[in-house]
Parts: sequence; C-alpha cells; structure tokens
Amino acid sequence: MTVTNGATDEFRAARDFLLEHRADYATAYEGFDWPRPESFNWALDWFDVIARDNDRTALHIVEEDGERAEFSFAALSERSNRVANWLRARGVRAEDRVLVMLGNQVELWETALAAMKLRAVVIPATTLLGPADLRDRVERGRVRHVIVRAEDAEKFDEVPGRHTRITVGGARPGWQSYEEAYAADPGFEPEGVTHSDDPLMLYFTSGTTARPKLVEHTHASYPIGHLSTMYWIGLKPGDVHLNISSPGWAKHAWSNLFAPWNAEATVFIHNYTRFDPGRLMAEMDRAGVTTFCAPPTVWRMLIQADLTQLRTPPREAVAAGEPLNPEVIEQVRRAWGVTIRDGFGQTETAVQVSNSPGQQLKTGSMGRPSPGFRVELLDPVTGAPGAVEGEIALDLSARPVGVMTGYHGDADRTAEAMAGGYYRTGDIGARDEDGYITYVGRADDVFKASDYKISPFELESALLEHEAVAEAAVVPAPDELRLAVPKAYIVLATGHEPGPDLAKVLFEHSRTVLAPYKRIRRLEFGTLPKTISGKIRRIELREATAVGSDAEYREEDFR
Repeated sequence: MTVTNGATDEFRAARDFLLEHRADYATAYEGFDWPRPESFNWALDWFDVIARDNDRTALHIVEEDGERAEFSFAALSERSNRVANWLRARGVRAEDRVLVMLGNQVELWETALAAMKLRAVVIPATTLLGPADLRDRVERGRVRHVIVRAEDAEKFDEVPGRHTRITVGGARPGWQSYEEAYAADPGFEPEGVTHSDDPLMLYFTSGTTARPKLVEHTHASYPIGHLSTMYWIGLKPGDVHLNISSPGWAKHAWSNLFAPWNAEATVFIHNYTRFDPGRLMAEMDRAGVTTFCAPPTVWRMLIQADLTQLRTPPREAVAAGEPLNPEVIEQVRRAWGVTIRDGFGQTETAVQVSNSPGQQLKTGSMGRPSPGFRVELLDPVTGAPGAVEGEIALDLSARPVGVMTGYHGDADRTAEAMAGGYYRTGDIGARDEDGYITYVGRADDVFKASDYKISPFELESALLEHEAVAEAAVVPAPDELRLAVPKAYIVLATGHEPGPDLAKVLFEHSRTVLAPYKRIRRLEFGTLPKTISGKIRRIELREATAVGSDAEYREEDFR
C-alpha cells in the first residue's frame, strides 16, 4: 500500500504551475511558491503515486556492447519495494547512513528509492574512490551499511568499521548478495512519518582546494528543490532525458533522478568506457532523446566531431558544472539549431540562476534567478546586497526549499556560509540592468594584474575560440612589474601539435580578441589536473606556476 498525504497534491500543484509557465519566465518567477509540507517522502508520496499502473519507461540503459534494458515506473516501484524490505531485514533503519557506490545500473535507482522509503540517509560515492577516500567517508559519515559493485568490494579490505557489506553483481566472502533482494515481498509498508526536514542525503564535495565538505540535504531540499532544475532544463511529461554525469556527484541526483521523474520523463543512460561522440549521437537518435544535459568538458569534445551526425537534435540542451564558453554555444547552434542554456547551482543547492526556456538569452550570461530563489550580489567590501558585481548569495529571509541544511558536523563552516541571512556561494557574478547575471569566477580564482581585475573564465572563453584549443585554464603567474600576469594552460584539439609555432599563433590570437591588460602573457601546453568529478584543480596550477616551468612560453619571446 502506498501511503499518501496532502503533500502529493501540494507538490503536484507547484510542479504543474512550472510546467504550465515553462516558457513564461516572468509569470513563473512572480507566481511560484515552494511547497512546504510538514511531511513528505518523495519515493512514497510522489514516485509510487505516478508509478501506479504506469507502464511507461522510467529508466532506459544502453551498455557499451549494445545491450539494452528498460524499466517502467511500475516495475521500479515494485523492485524498490523488494529492495527496501530486504534491506530492512538486514538492519537498515531510519537515519542509518548507507554509502552507495554503484555505476549507472538499475540497482542504483532501486537503492535510492528503497533508502528513501526506509528513511535511511544515502551517502553517494563515485566508483573512482580509493581506500583512503572511503575511510574518510565511512568515518566522517558514520556509515552503517555499504552497497557497492562486486569489483569494488576489495577496496573496503582497508576500510575499518562494523558496517553491513552488500555487493551488487557477484558474490564475495563476508559480503551479502544484493540479488537476493528480488525474492523479497513486493509490497512495502513504511514505518513512521517522514518529516520534510529529516536528513536524506550527505554529499562529500569534490574538494578542488581543500578537504571535502559534507553537505546535508533533506527530504525536501533535493526532491522538492529540484523543481527549479526541472524548470531550467525544460522537462515535461513524456520527455526522454539524457544527462551525462557520473553517479556519486550531486549533478547525477539533480538530472538523473529528481528533475526528470518530477516531470514524469524517462531517464536515458548510455554507458561507455571511452567517450565516442559519434556513438553517443547514434544512441541519442535511437532513443529519441528530447532533452540533453552535459558538462562543458563533454560539449567541448562534441564540437570536435561532426555534430550533423545527430539526425534529430534534442528540443532542449543545457550545460552545468562550470560556465560554458560562448564559442561552444555558437557551434552547437549552427549545427543543431538549438541554443545551449547555462544553469548555475552547487552541491549545496538546486539551480539558483539559469537561462530557462523562452527567455531572451544574452551571450555570456547564465540567466536570471530561478523561480523560488531571491539572488543578491553582495558587495565585496561591505557585504551589503545590491552590488553590480559581487558574491552570488541567496536571501534566506524567505528560505528557498532548495538549499542544504548545512555542512554536517561543521557548525563553524555552516555559520560562515549562512552569515548575515544569506547563503554565500563563494562565486562572483555581475548583474546587468535587466537582471541577467554573468559569471565572473570563484572568489579565490579572480586575480589582479597591473591593478586590473582578471576573470579567468573570460580569458579561457577567448582562447577556446581558436580551433587548436580544446580546453584552457588561466591562473596568475608572478611578475615583477605587474605583480601577476595571466598564464594559460592549454589542452590541444586533435590534429594540433604543441610547440613554439603554435604558441606564437595563440599569443597573436590573444592579442586580437582580448584587451591589452587581459591578454595571455605566458602559455604552457599539457593536461589539466582535475578532481574525480571533472573540475579543474586550479590550486595545483597556481602552485605549479609559482614554482615555474621550462615548458613555459612567454609572449615577449615572440616579439
């Protein structure tokens, strides 16, 4: 039996309002009110409700070898009931911490729904983690149960702790086999009420500059909060949505769980070990993908291929994770007739700012505040709101639902992030007269050269306009005269070779497209250090730049 309450109707009404006004930003922004039910369990009060007698495909997975599997809403509801009952029999209780380290496989979605039904707290983890990272997560997350792929189980040989150990896809001594869950009872009876502010997920951030923070979300902040993500993407019932994101990171929950199923859309997954643009586009055509989200890294790889291979482009295309460069947007627009729309959010929140469907787009801008979010720019000196350029912050006086509870176990860091009645993102933005916000950079990435403020993102975007550049990262390099000058680390596109001739060409390109005080003064070819979530570790580049490199080219060498 599915237990429901008024929260289902309240959630549906808010969702339907956004669907109705999906192309009318002004009405959506002015008229949207967050549903704030006292009790809410998204798996029981939403997913199971829309899944009842529903044979439409909820999840479609295509493997690298071409094997396909499709699961209906009704089937996933029943399968997750069986898993929930089986996990309960193994001691999983409300607010127990469950570390889930699975790939893009049906068991991942079953486990997410089952844990919600049990009111357990999920700690998502990427399969790329090693024993040291896992020890940290198990210890700081106070993990009681782990569910992992059989091939990753040996990583836990070095992880102490008295936690239930469950493997998926193969037996292992001392571990319980997940596959036994399918013999459990298909009917689920919840125990107790799920309060909206009960903990649901604990996310370890990617840690680009420091030890990963532990972000806590509730049964409201992510399931309900991602109504804004649904709105930004432009999802509607019946869509087939492809989001390229790895399990274990927040964006996977954003766009492979909550946003598409909030809209009653199909989640489409194409698993691969090596990215192949042609194969991806063939699978998109075959599956009938209508909405597509990918990080900038994937978009930059896609434009290196023949985009016309995709016979039926998606209706909606979005990018998130890092700002997307204008040159990439323009190439996709020319090939597909679709404009990639940026969105801005964090692990700590849902989508705060975005270019939603129907809005007039401004080149370089990431859009306007999402419905339900009051966004302020805080003056960097006074901390007062209303700055033309300043730290992007969320007004908490009418707290948006889609904001974390805080940093678990770190009251000081939480207080700092929420100081003065604002959630402070640590990102800098500039707002124009129409309310559009342009991303400038992380507060600790922006630097001064000859007393001019430099946004690395702007310089990187200019470099990416050149056909030889696949990726670029700009950091300050010490300089006796100017204090600092921009240095670019460049990953070359296929078919281009590093060397002084290309360095000279890129310096000339920089002089052509950038103001004199912004132009690239130093340059180095190579690879970019990244976190396992794919974000550039600029701290490593800054450290390397401070030390110096024999592989560096300087602009003055070519005069």
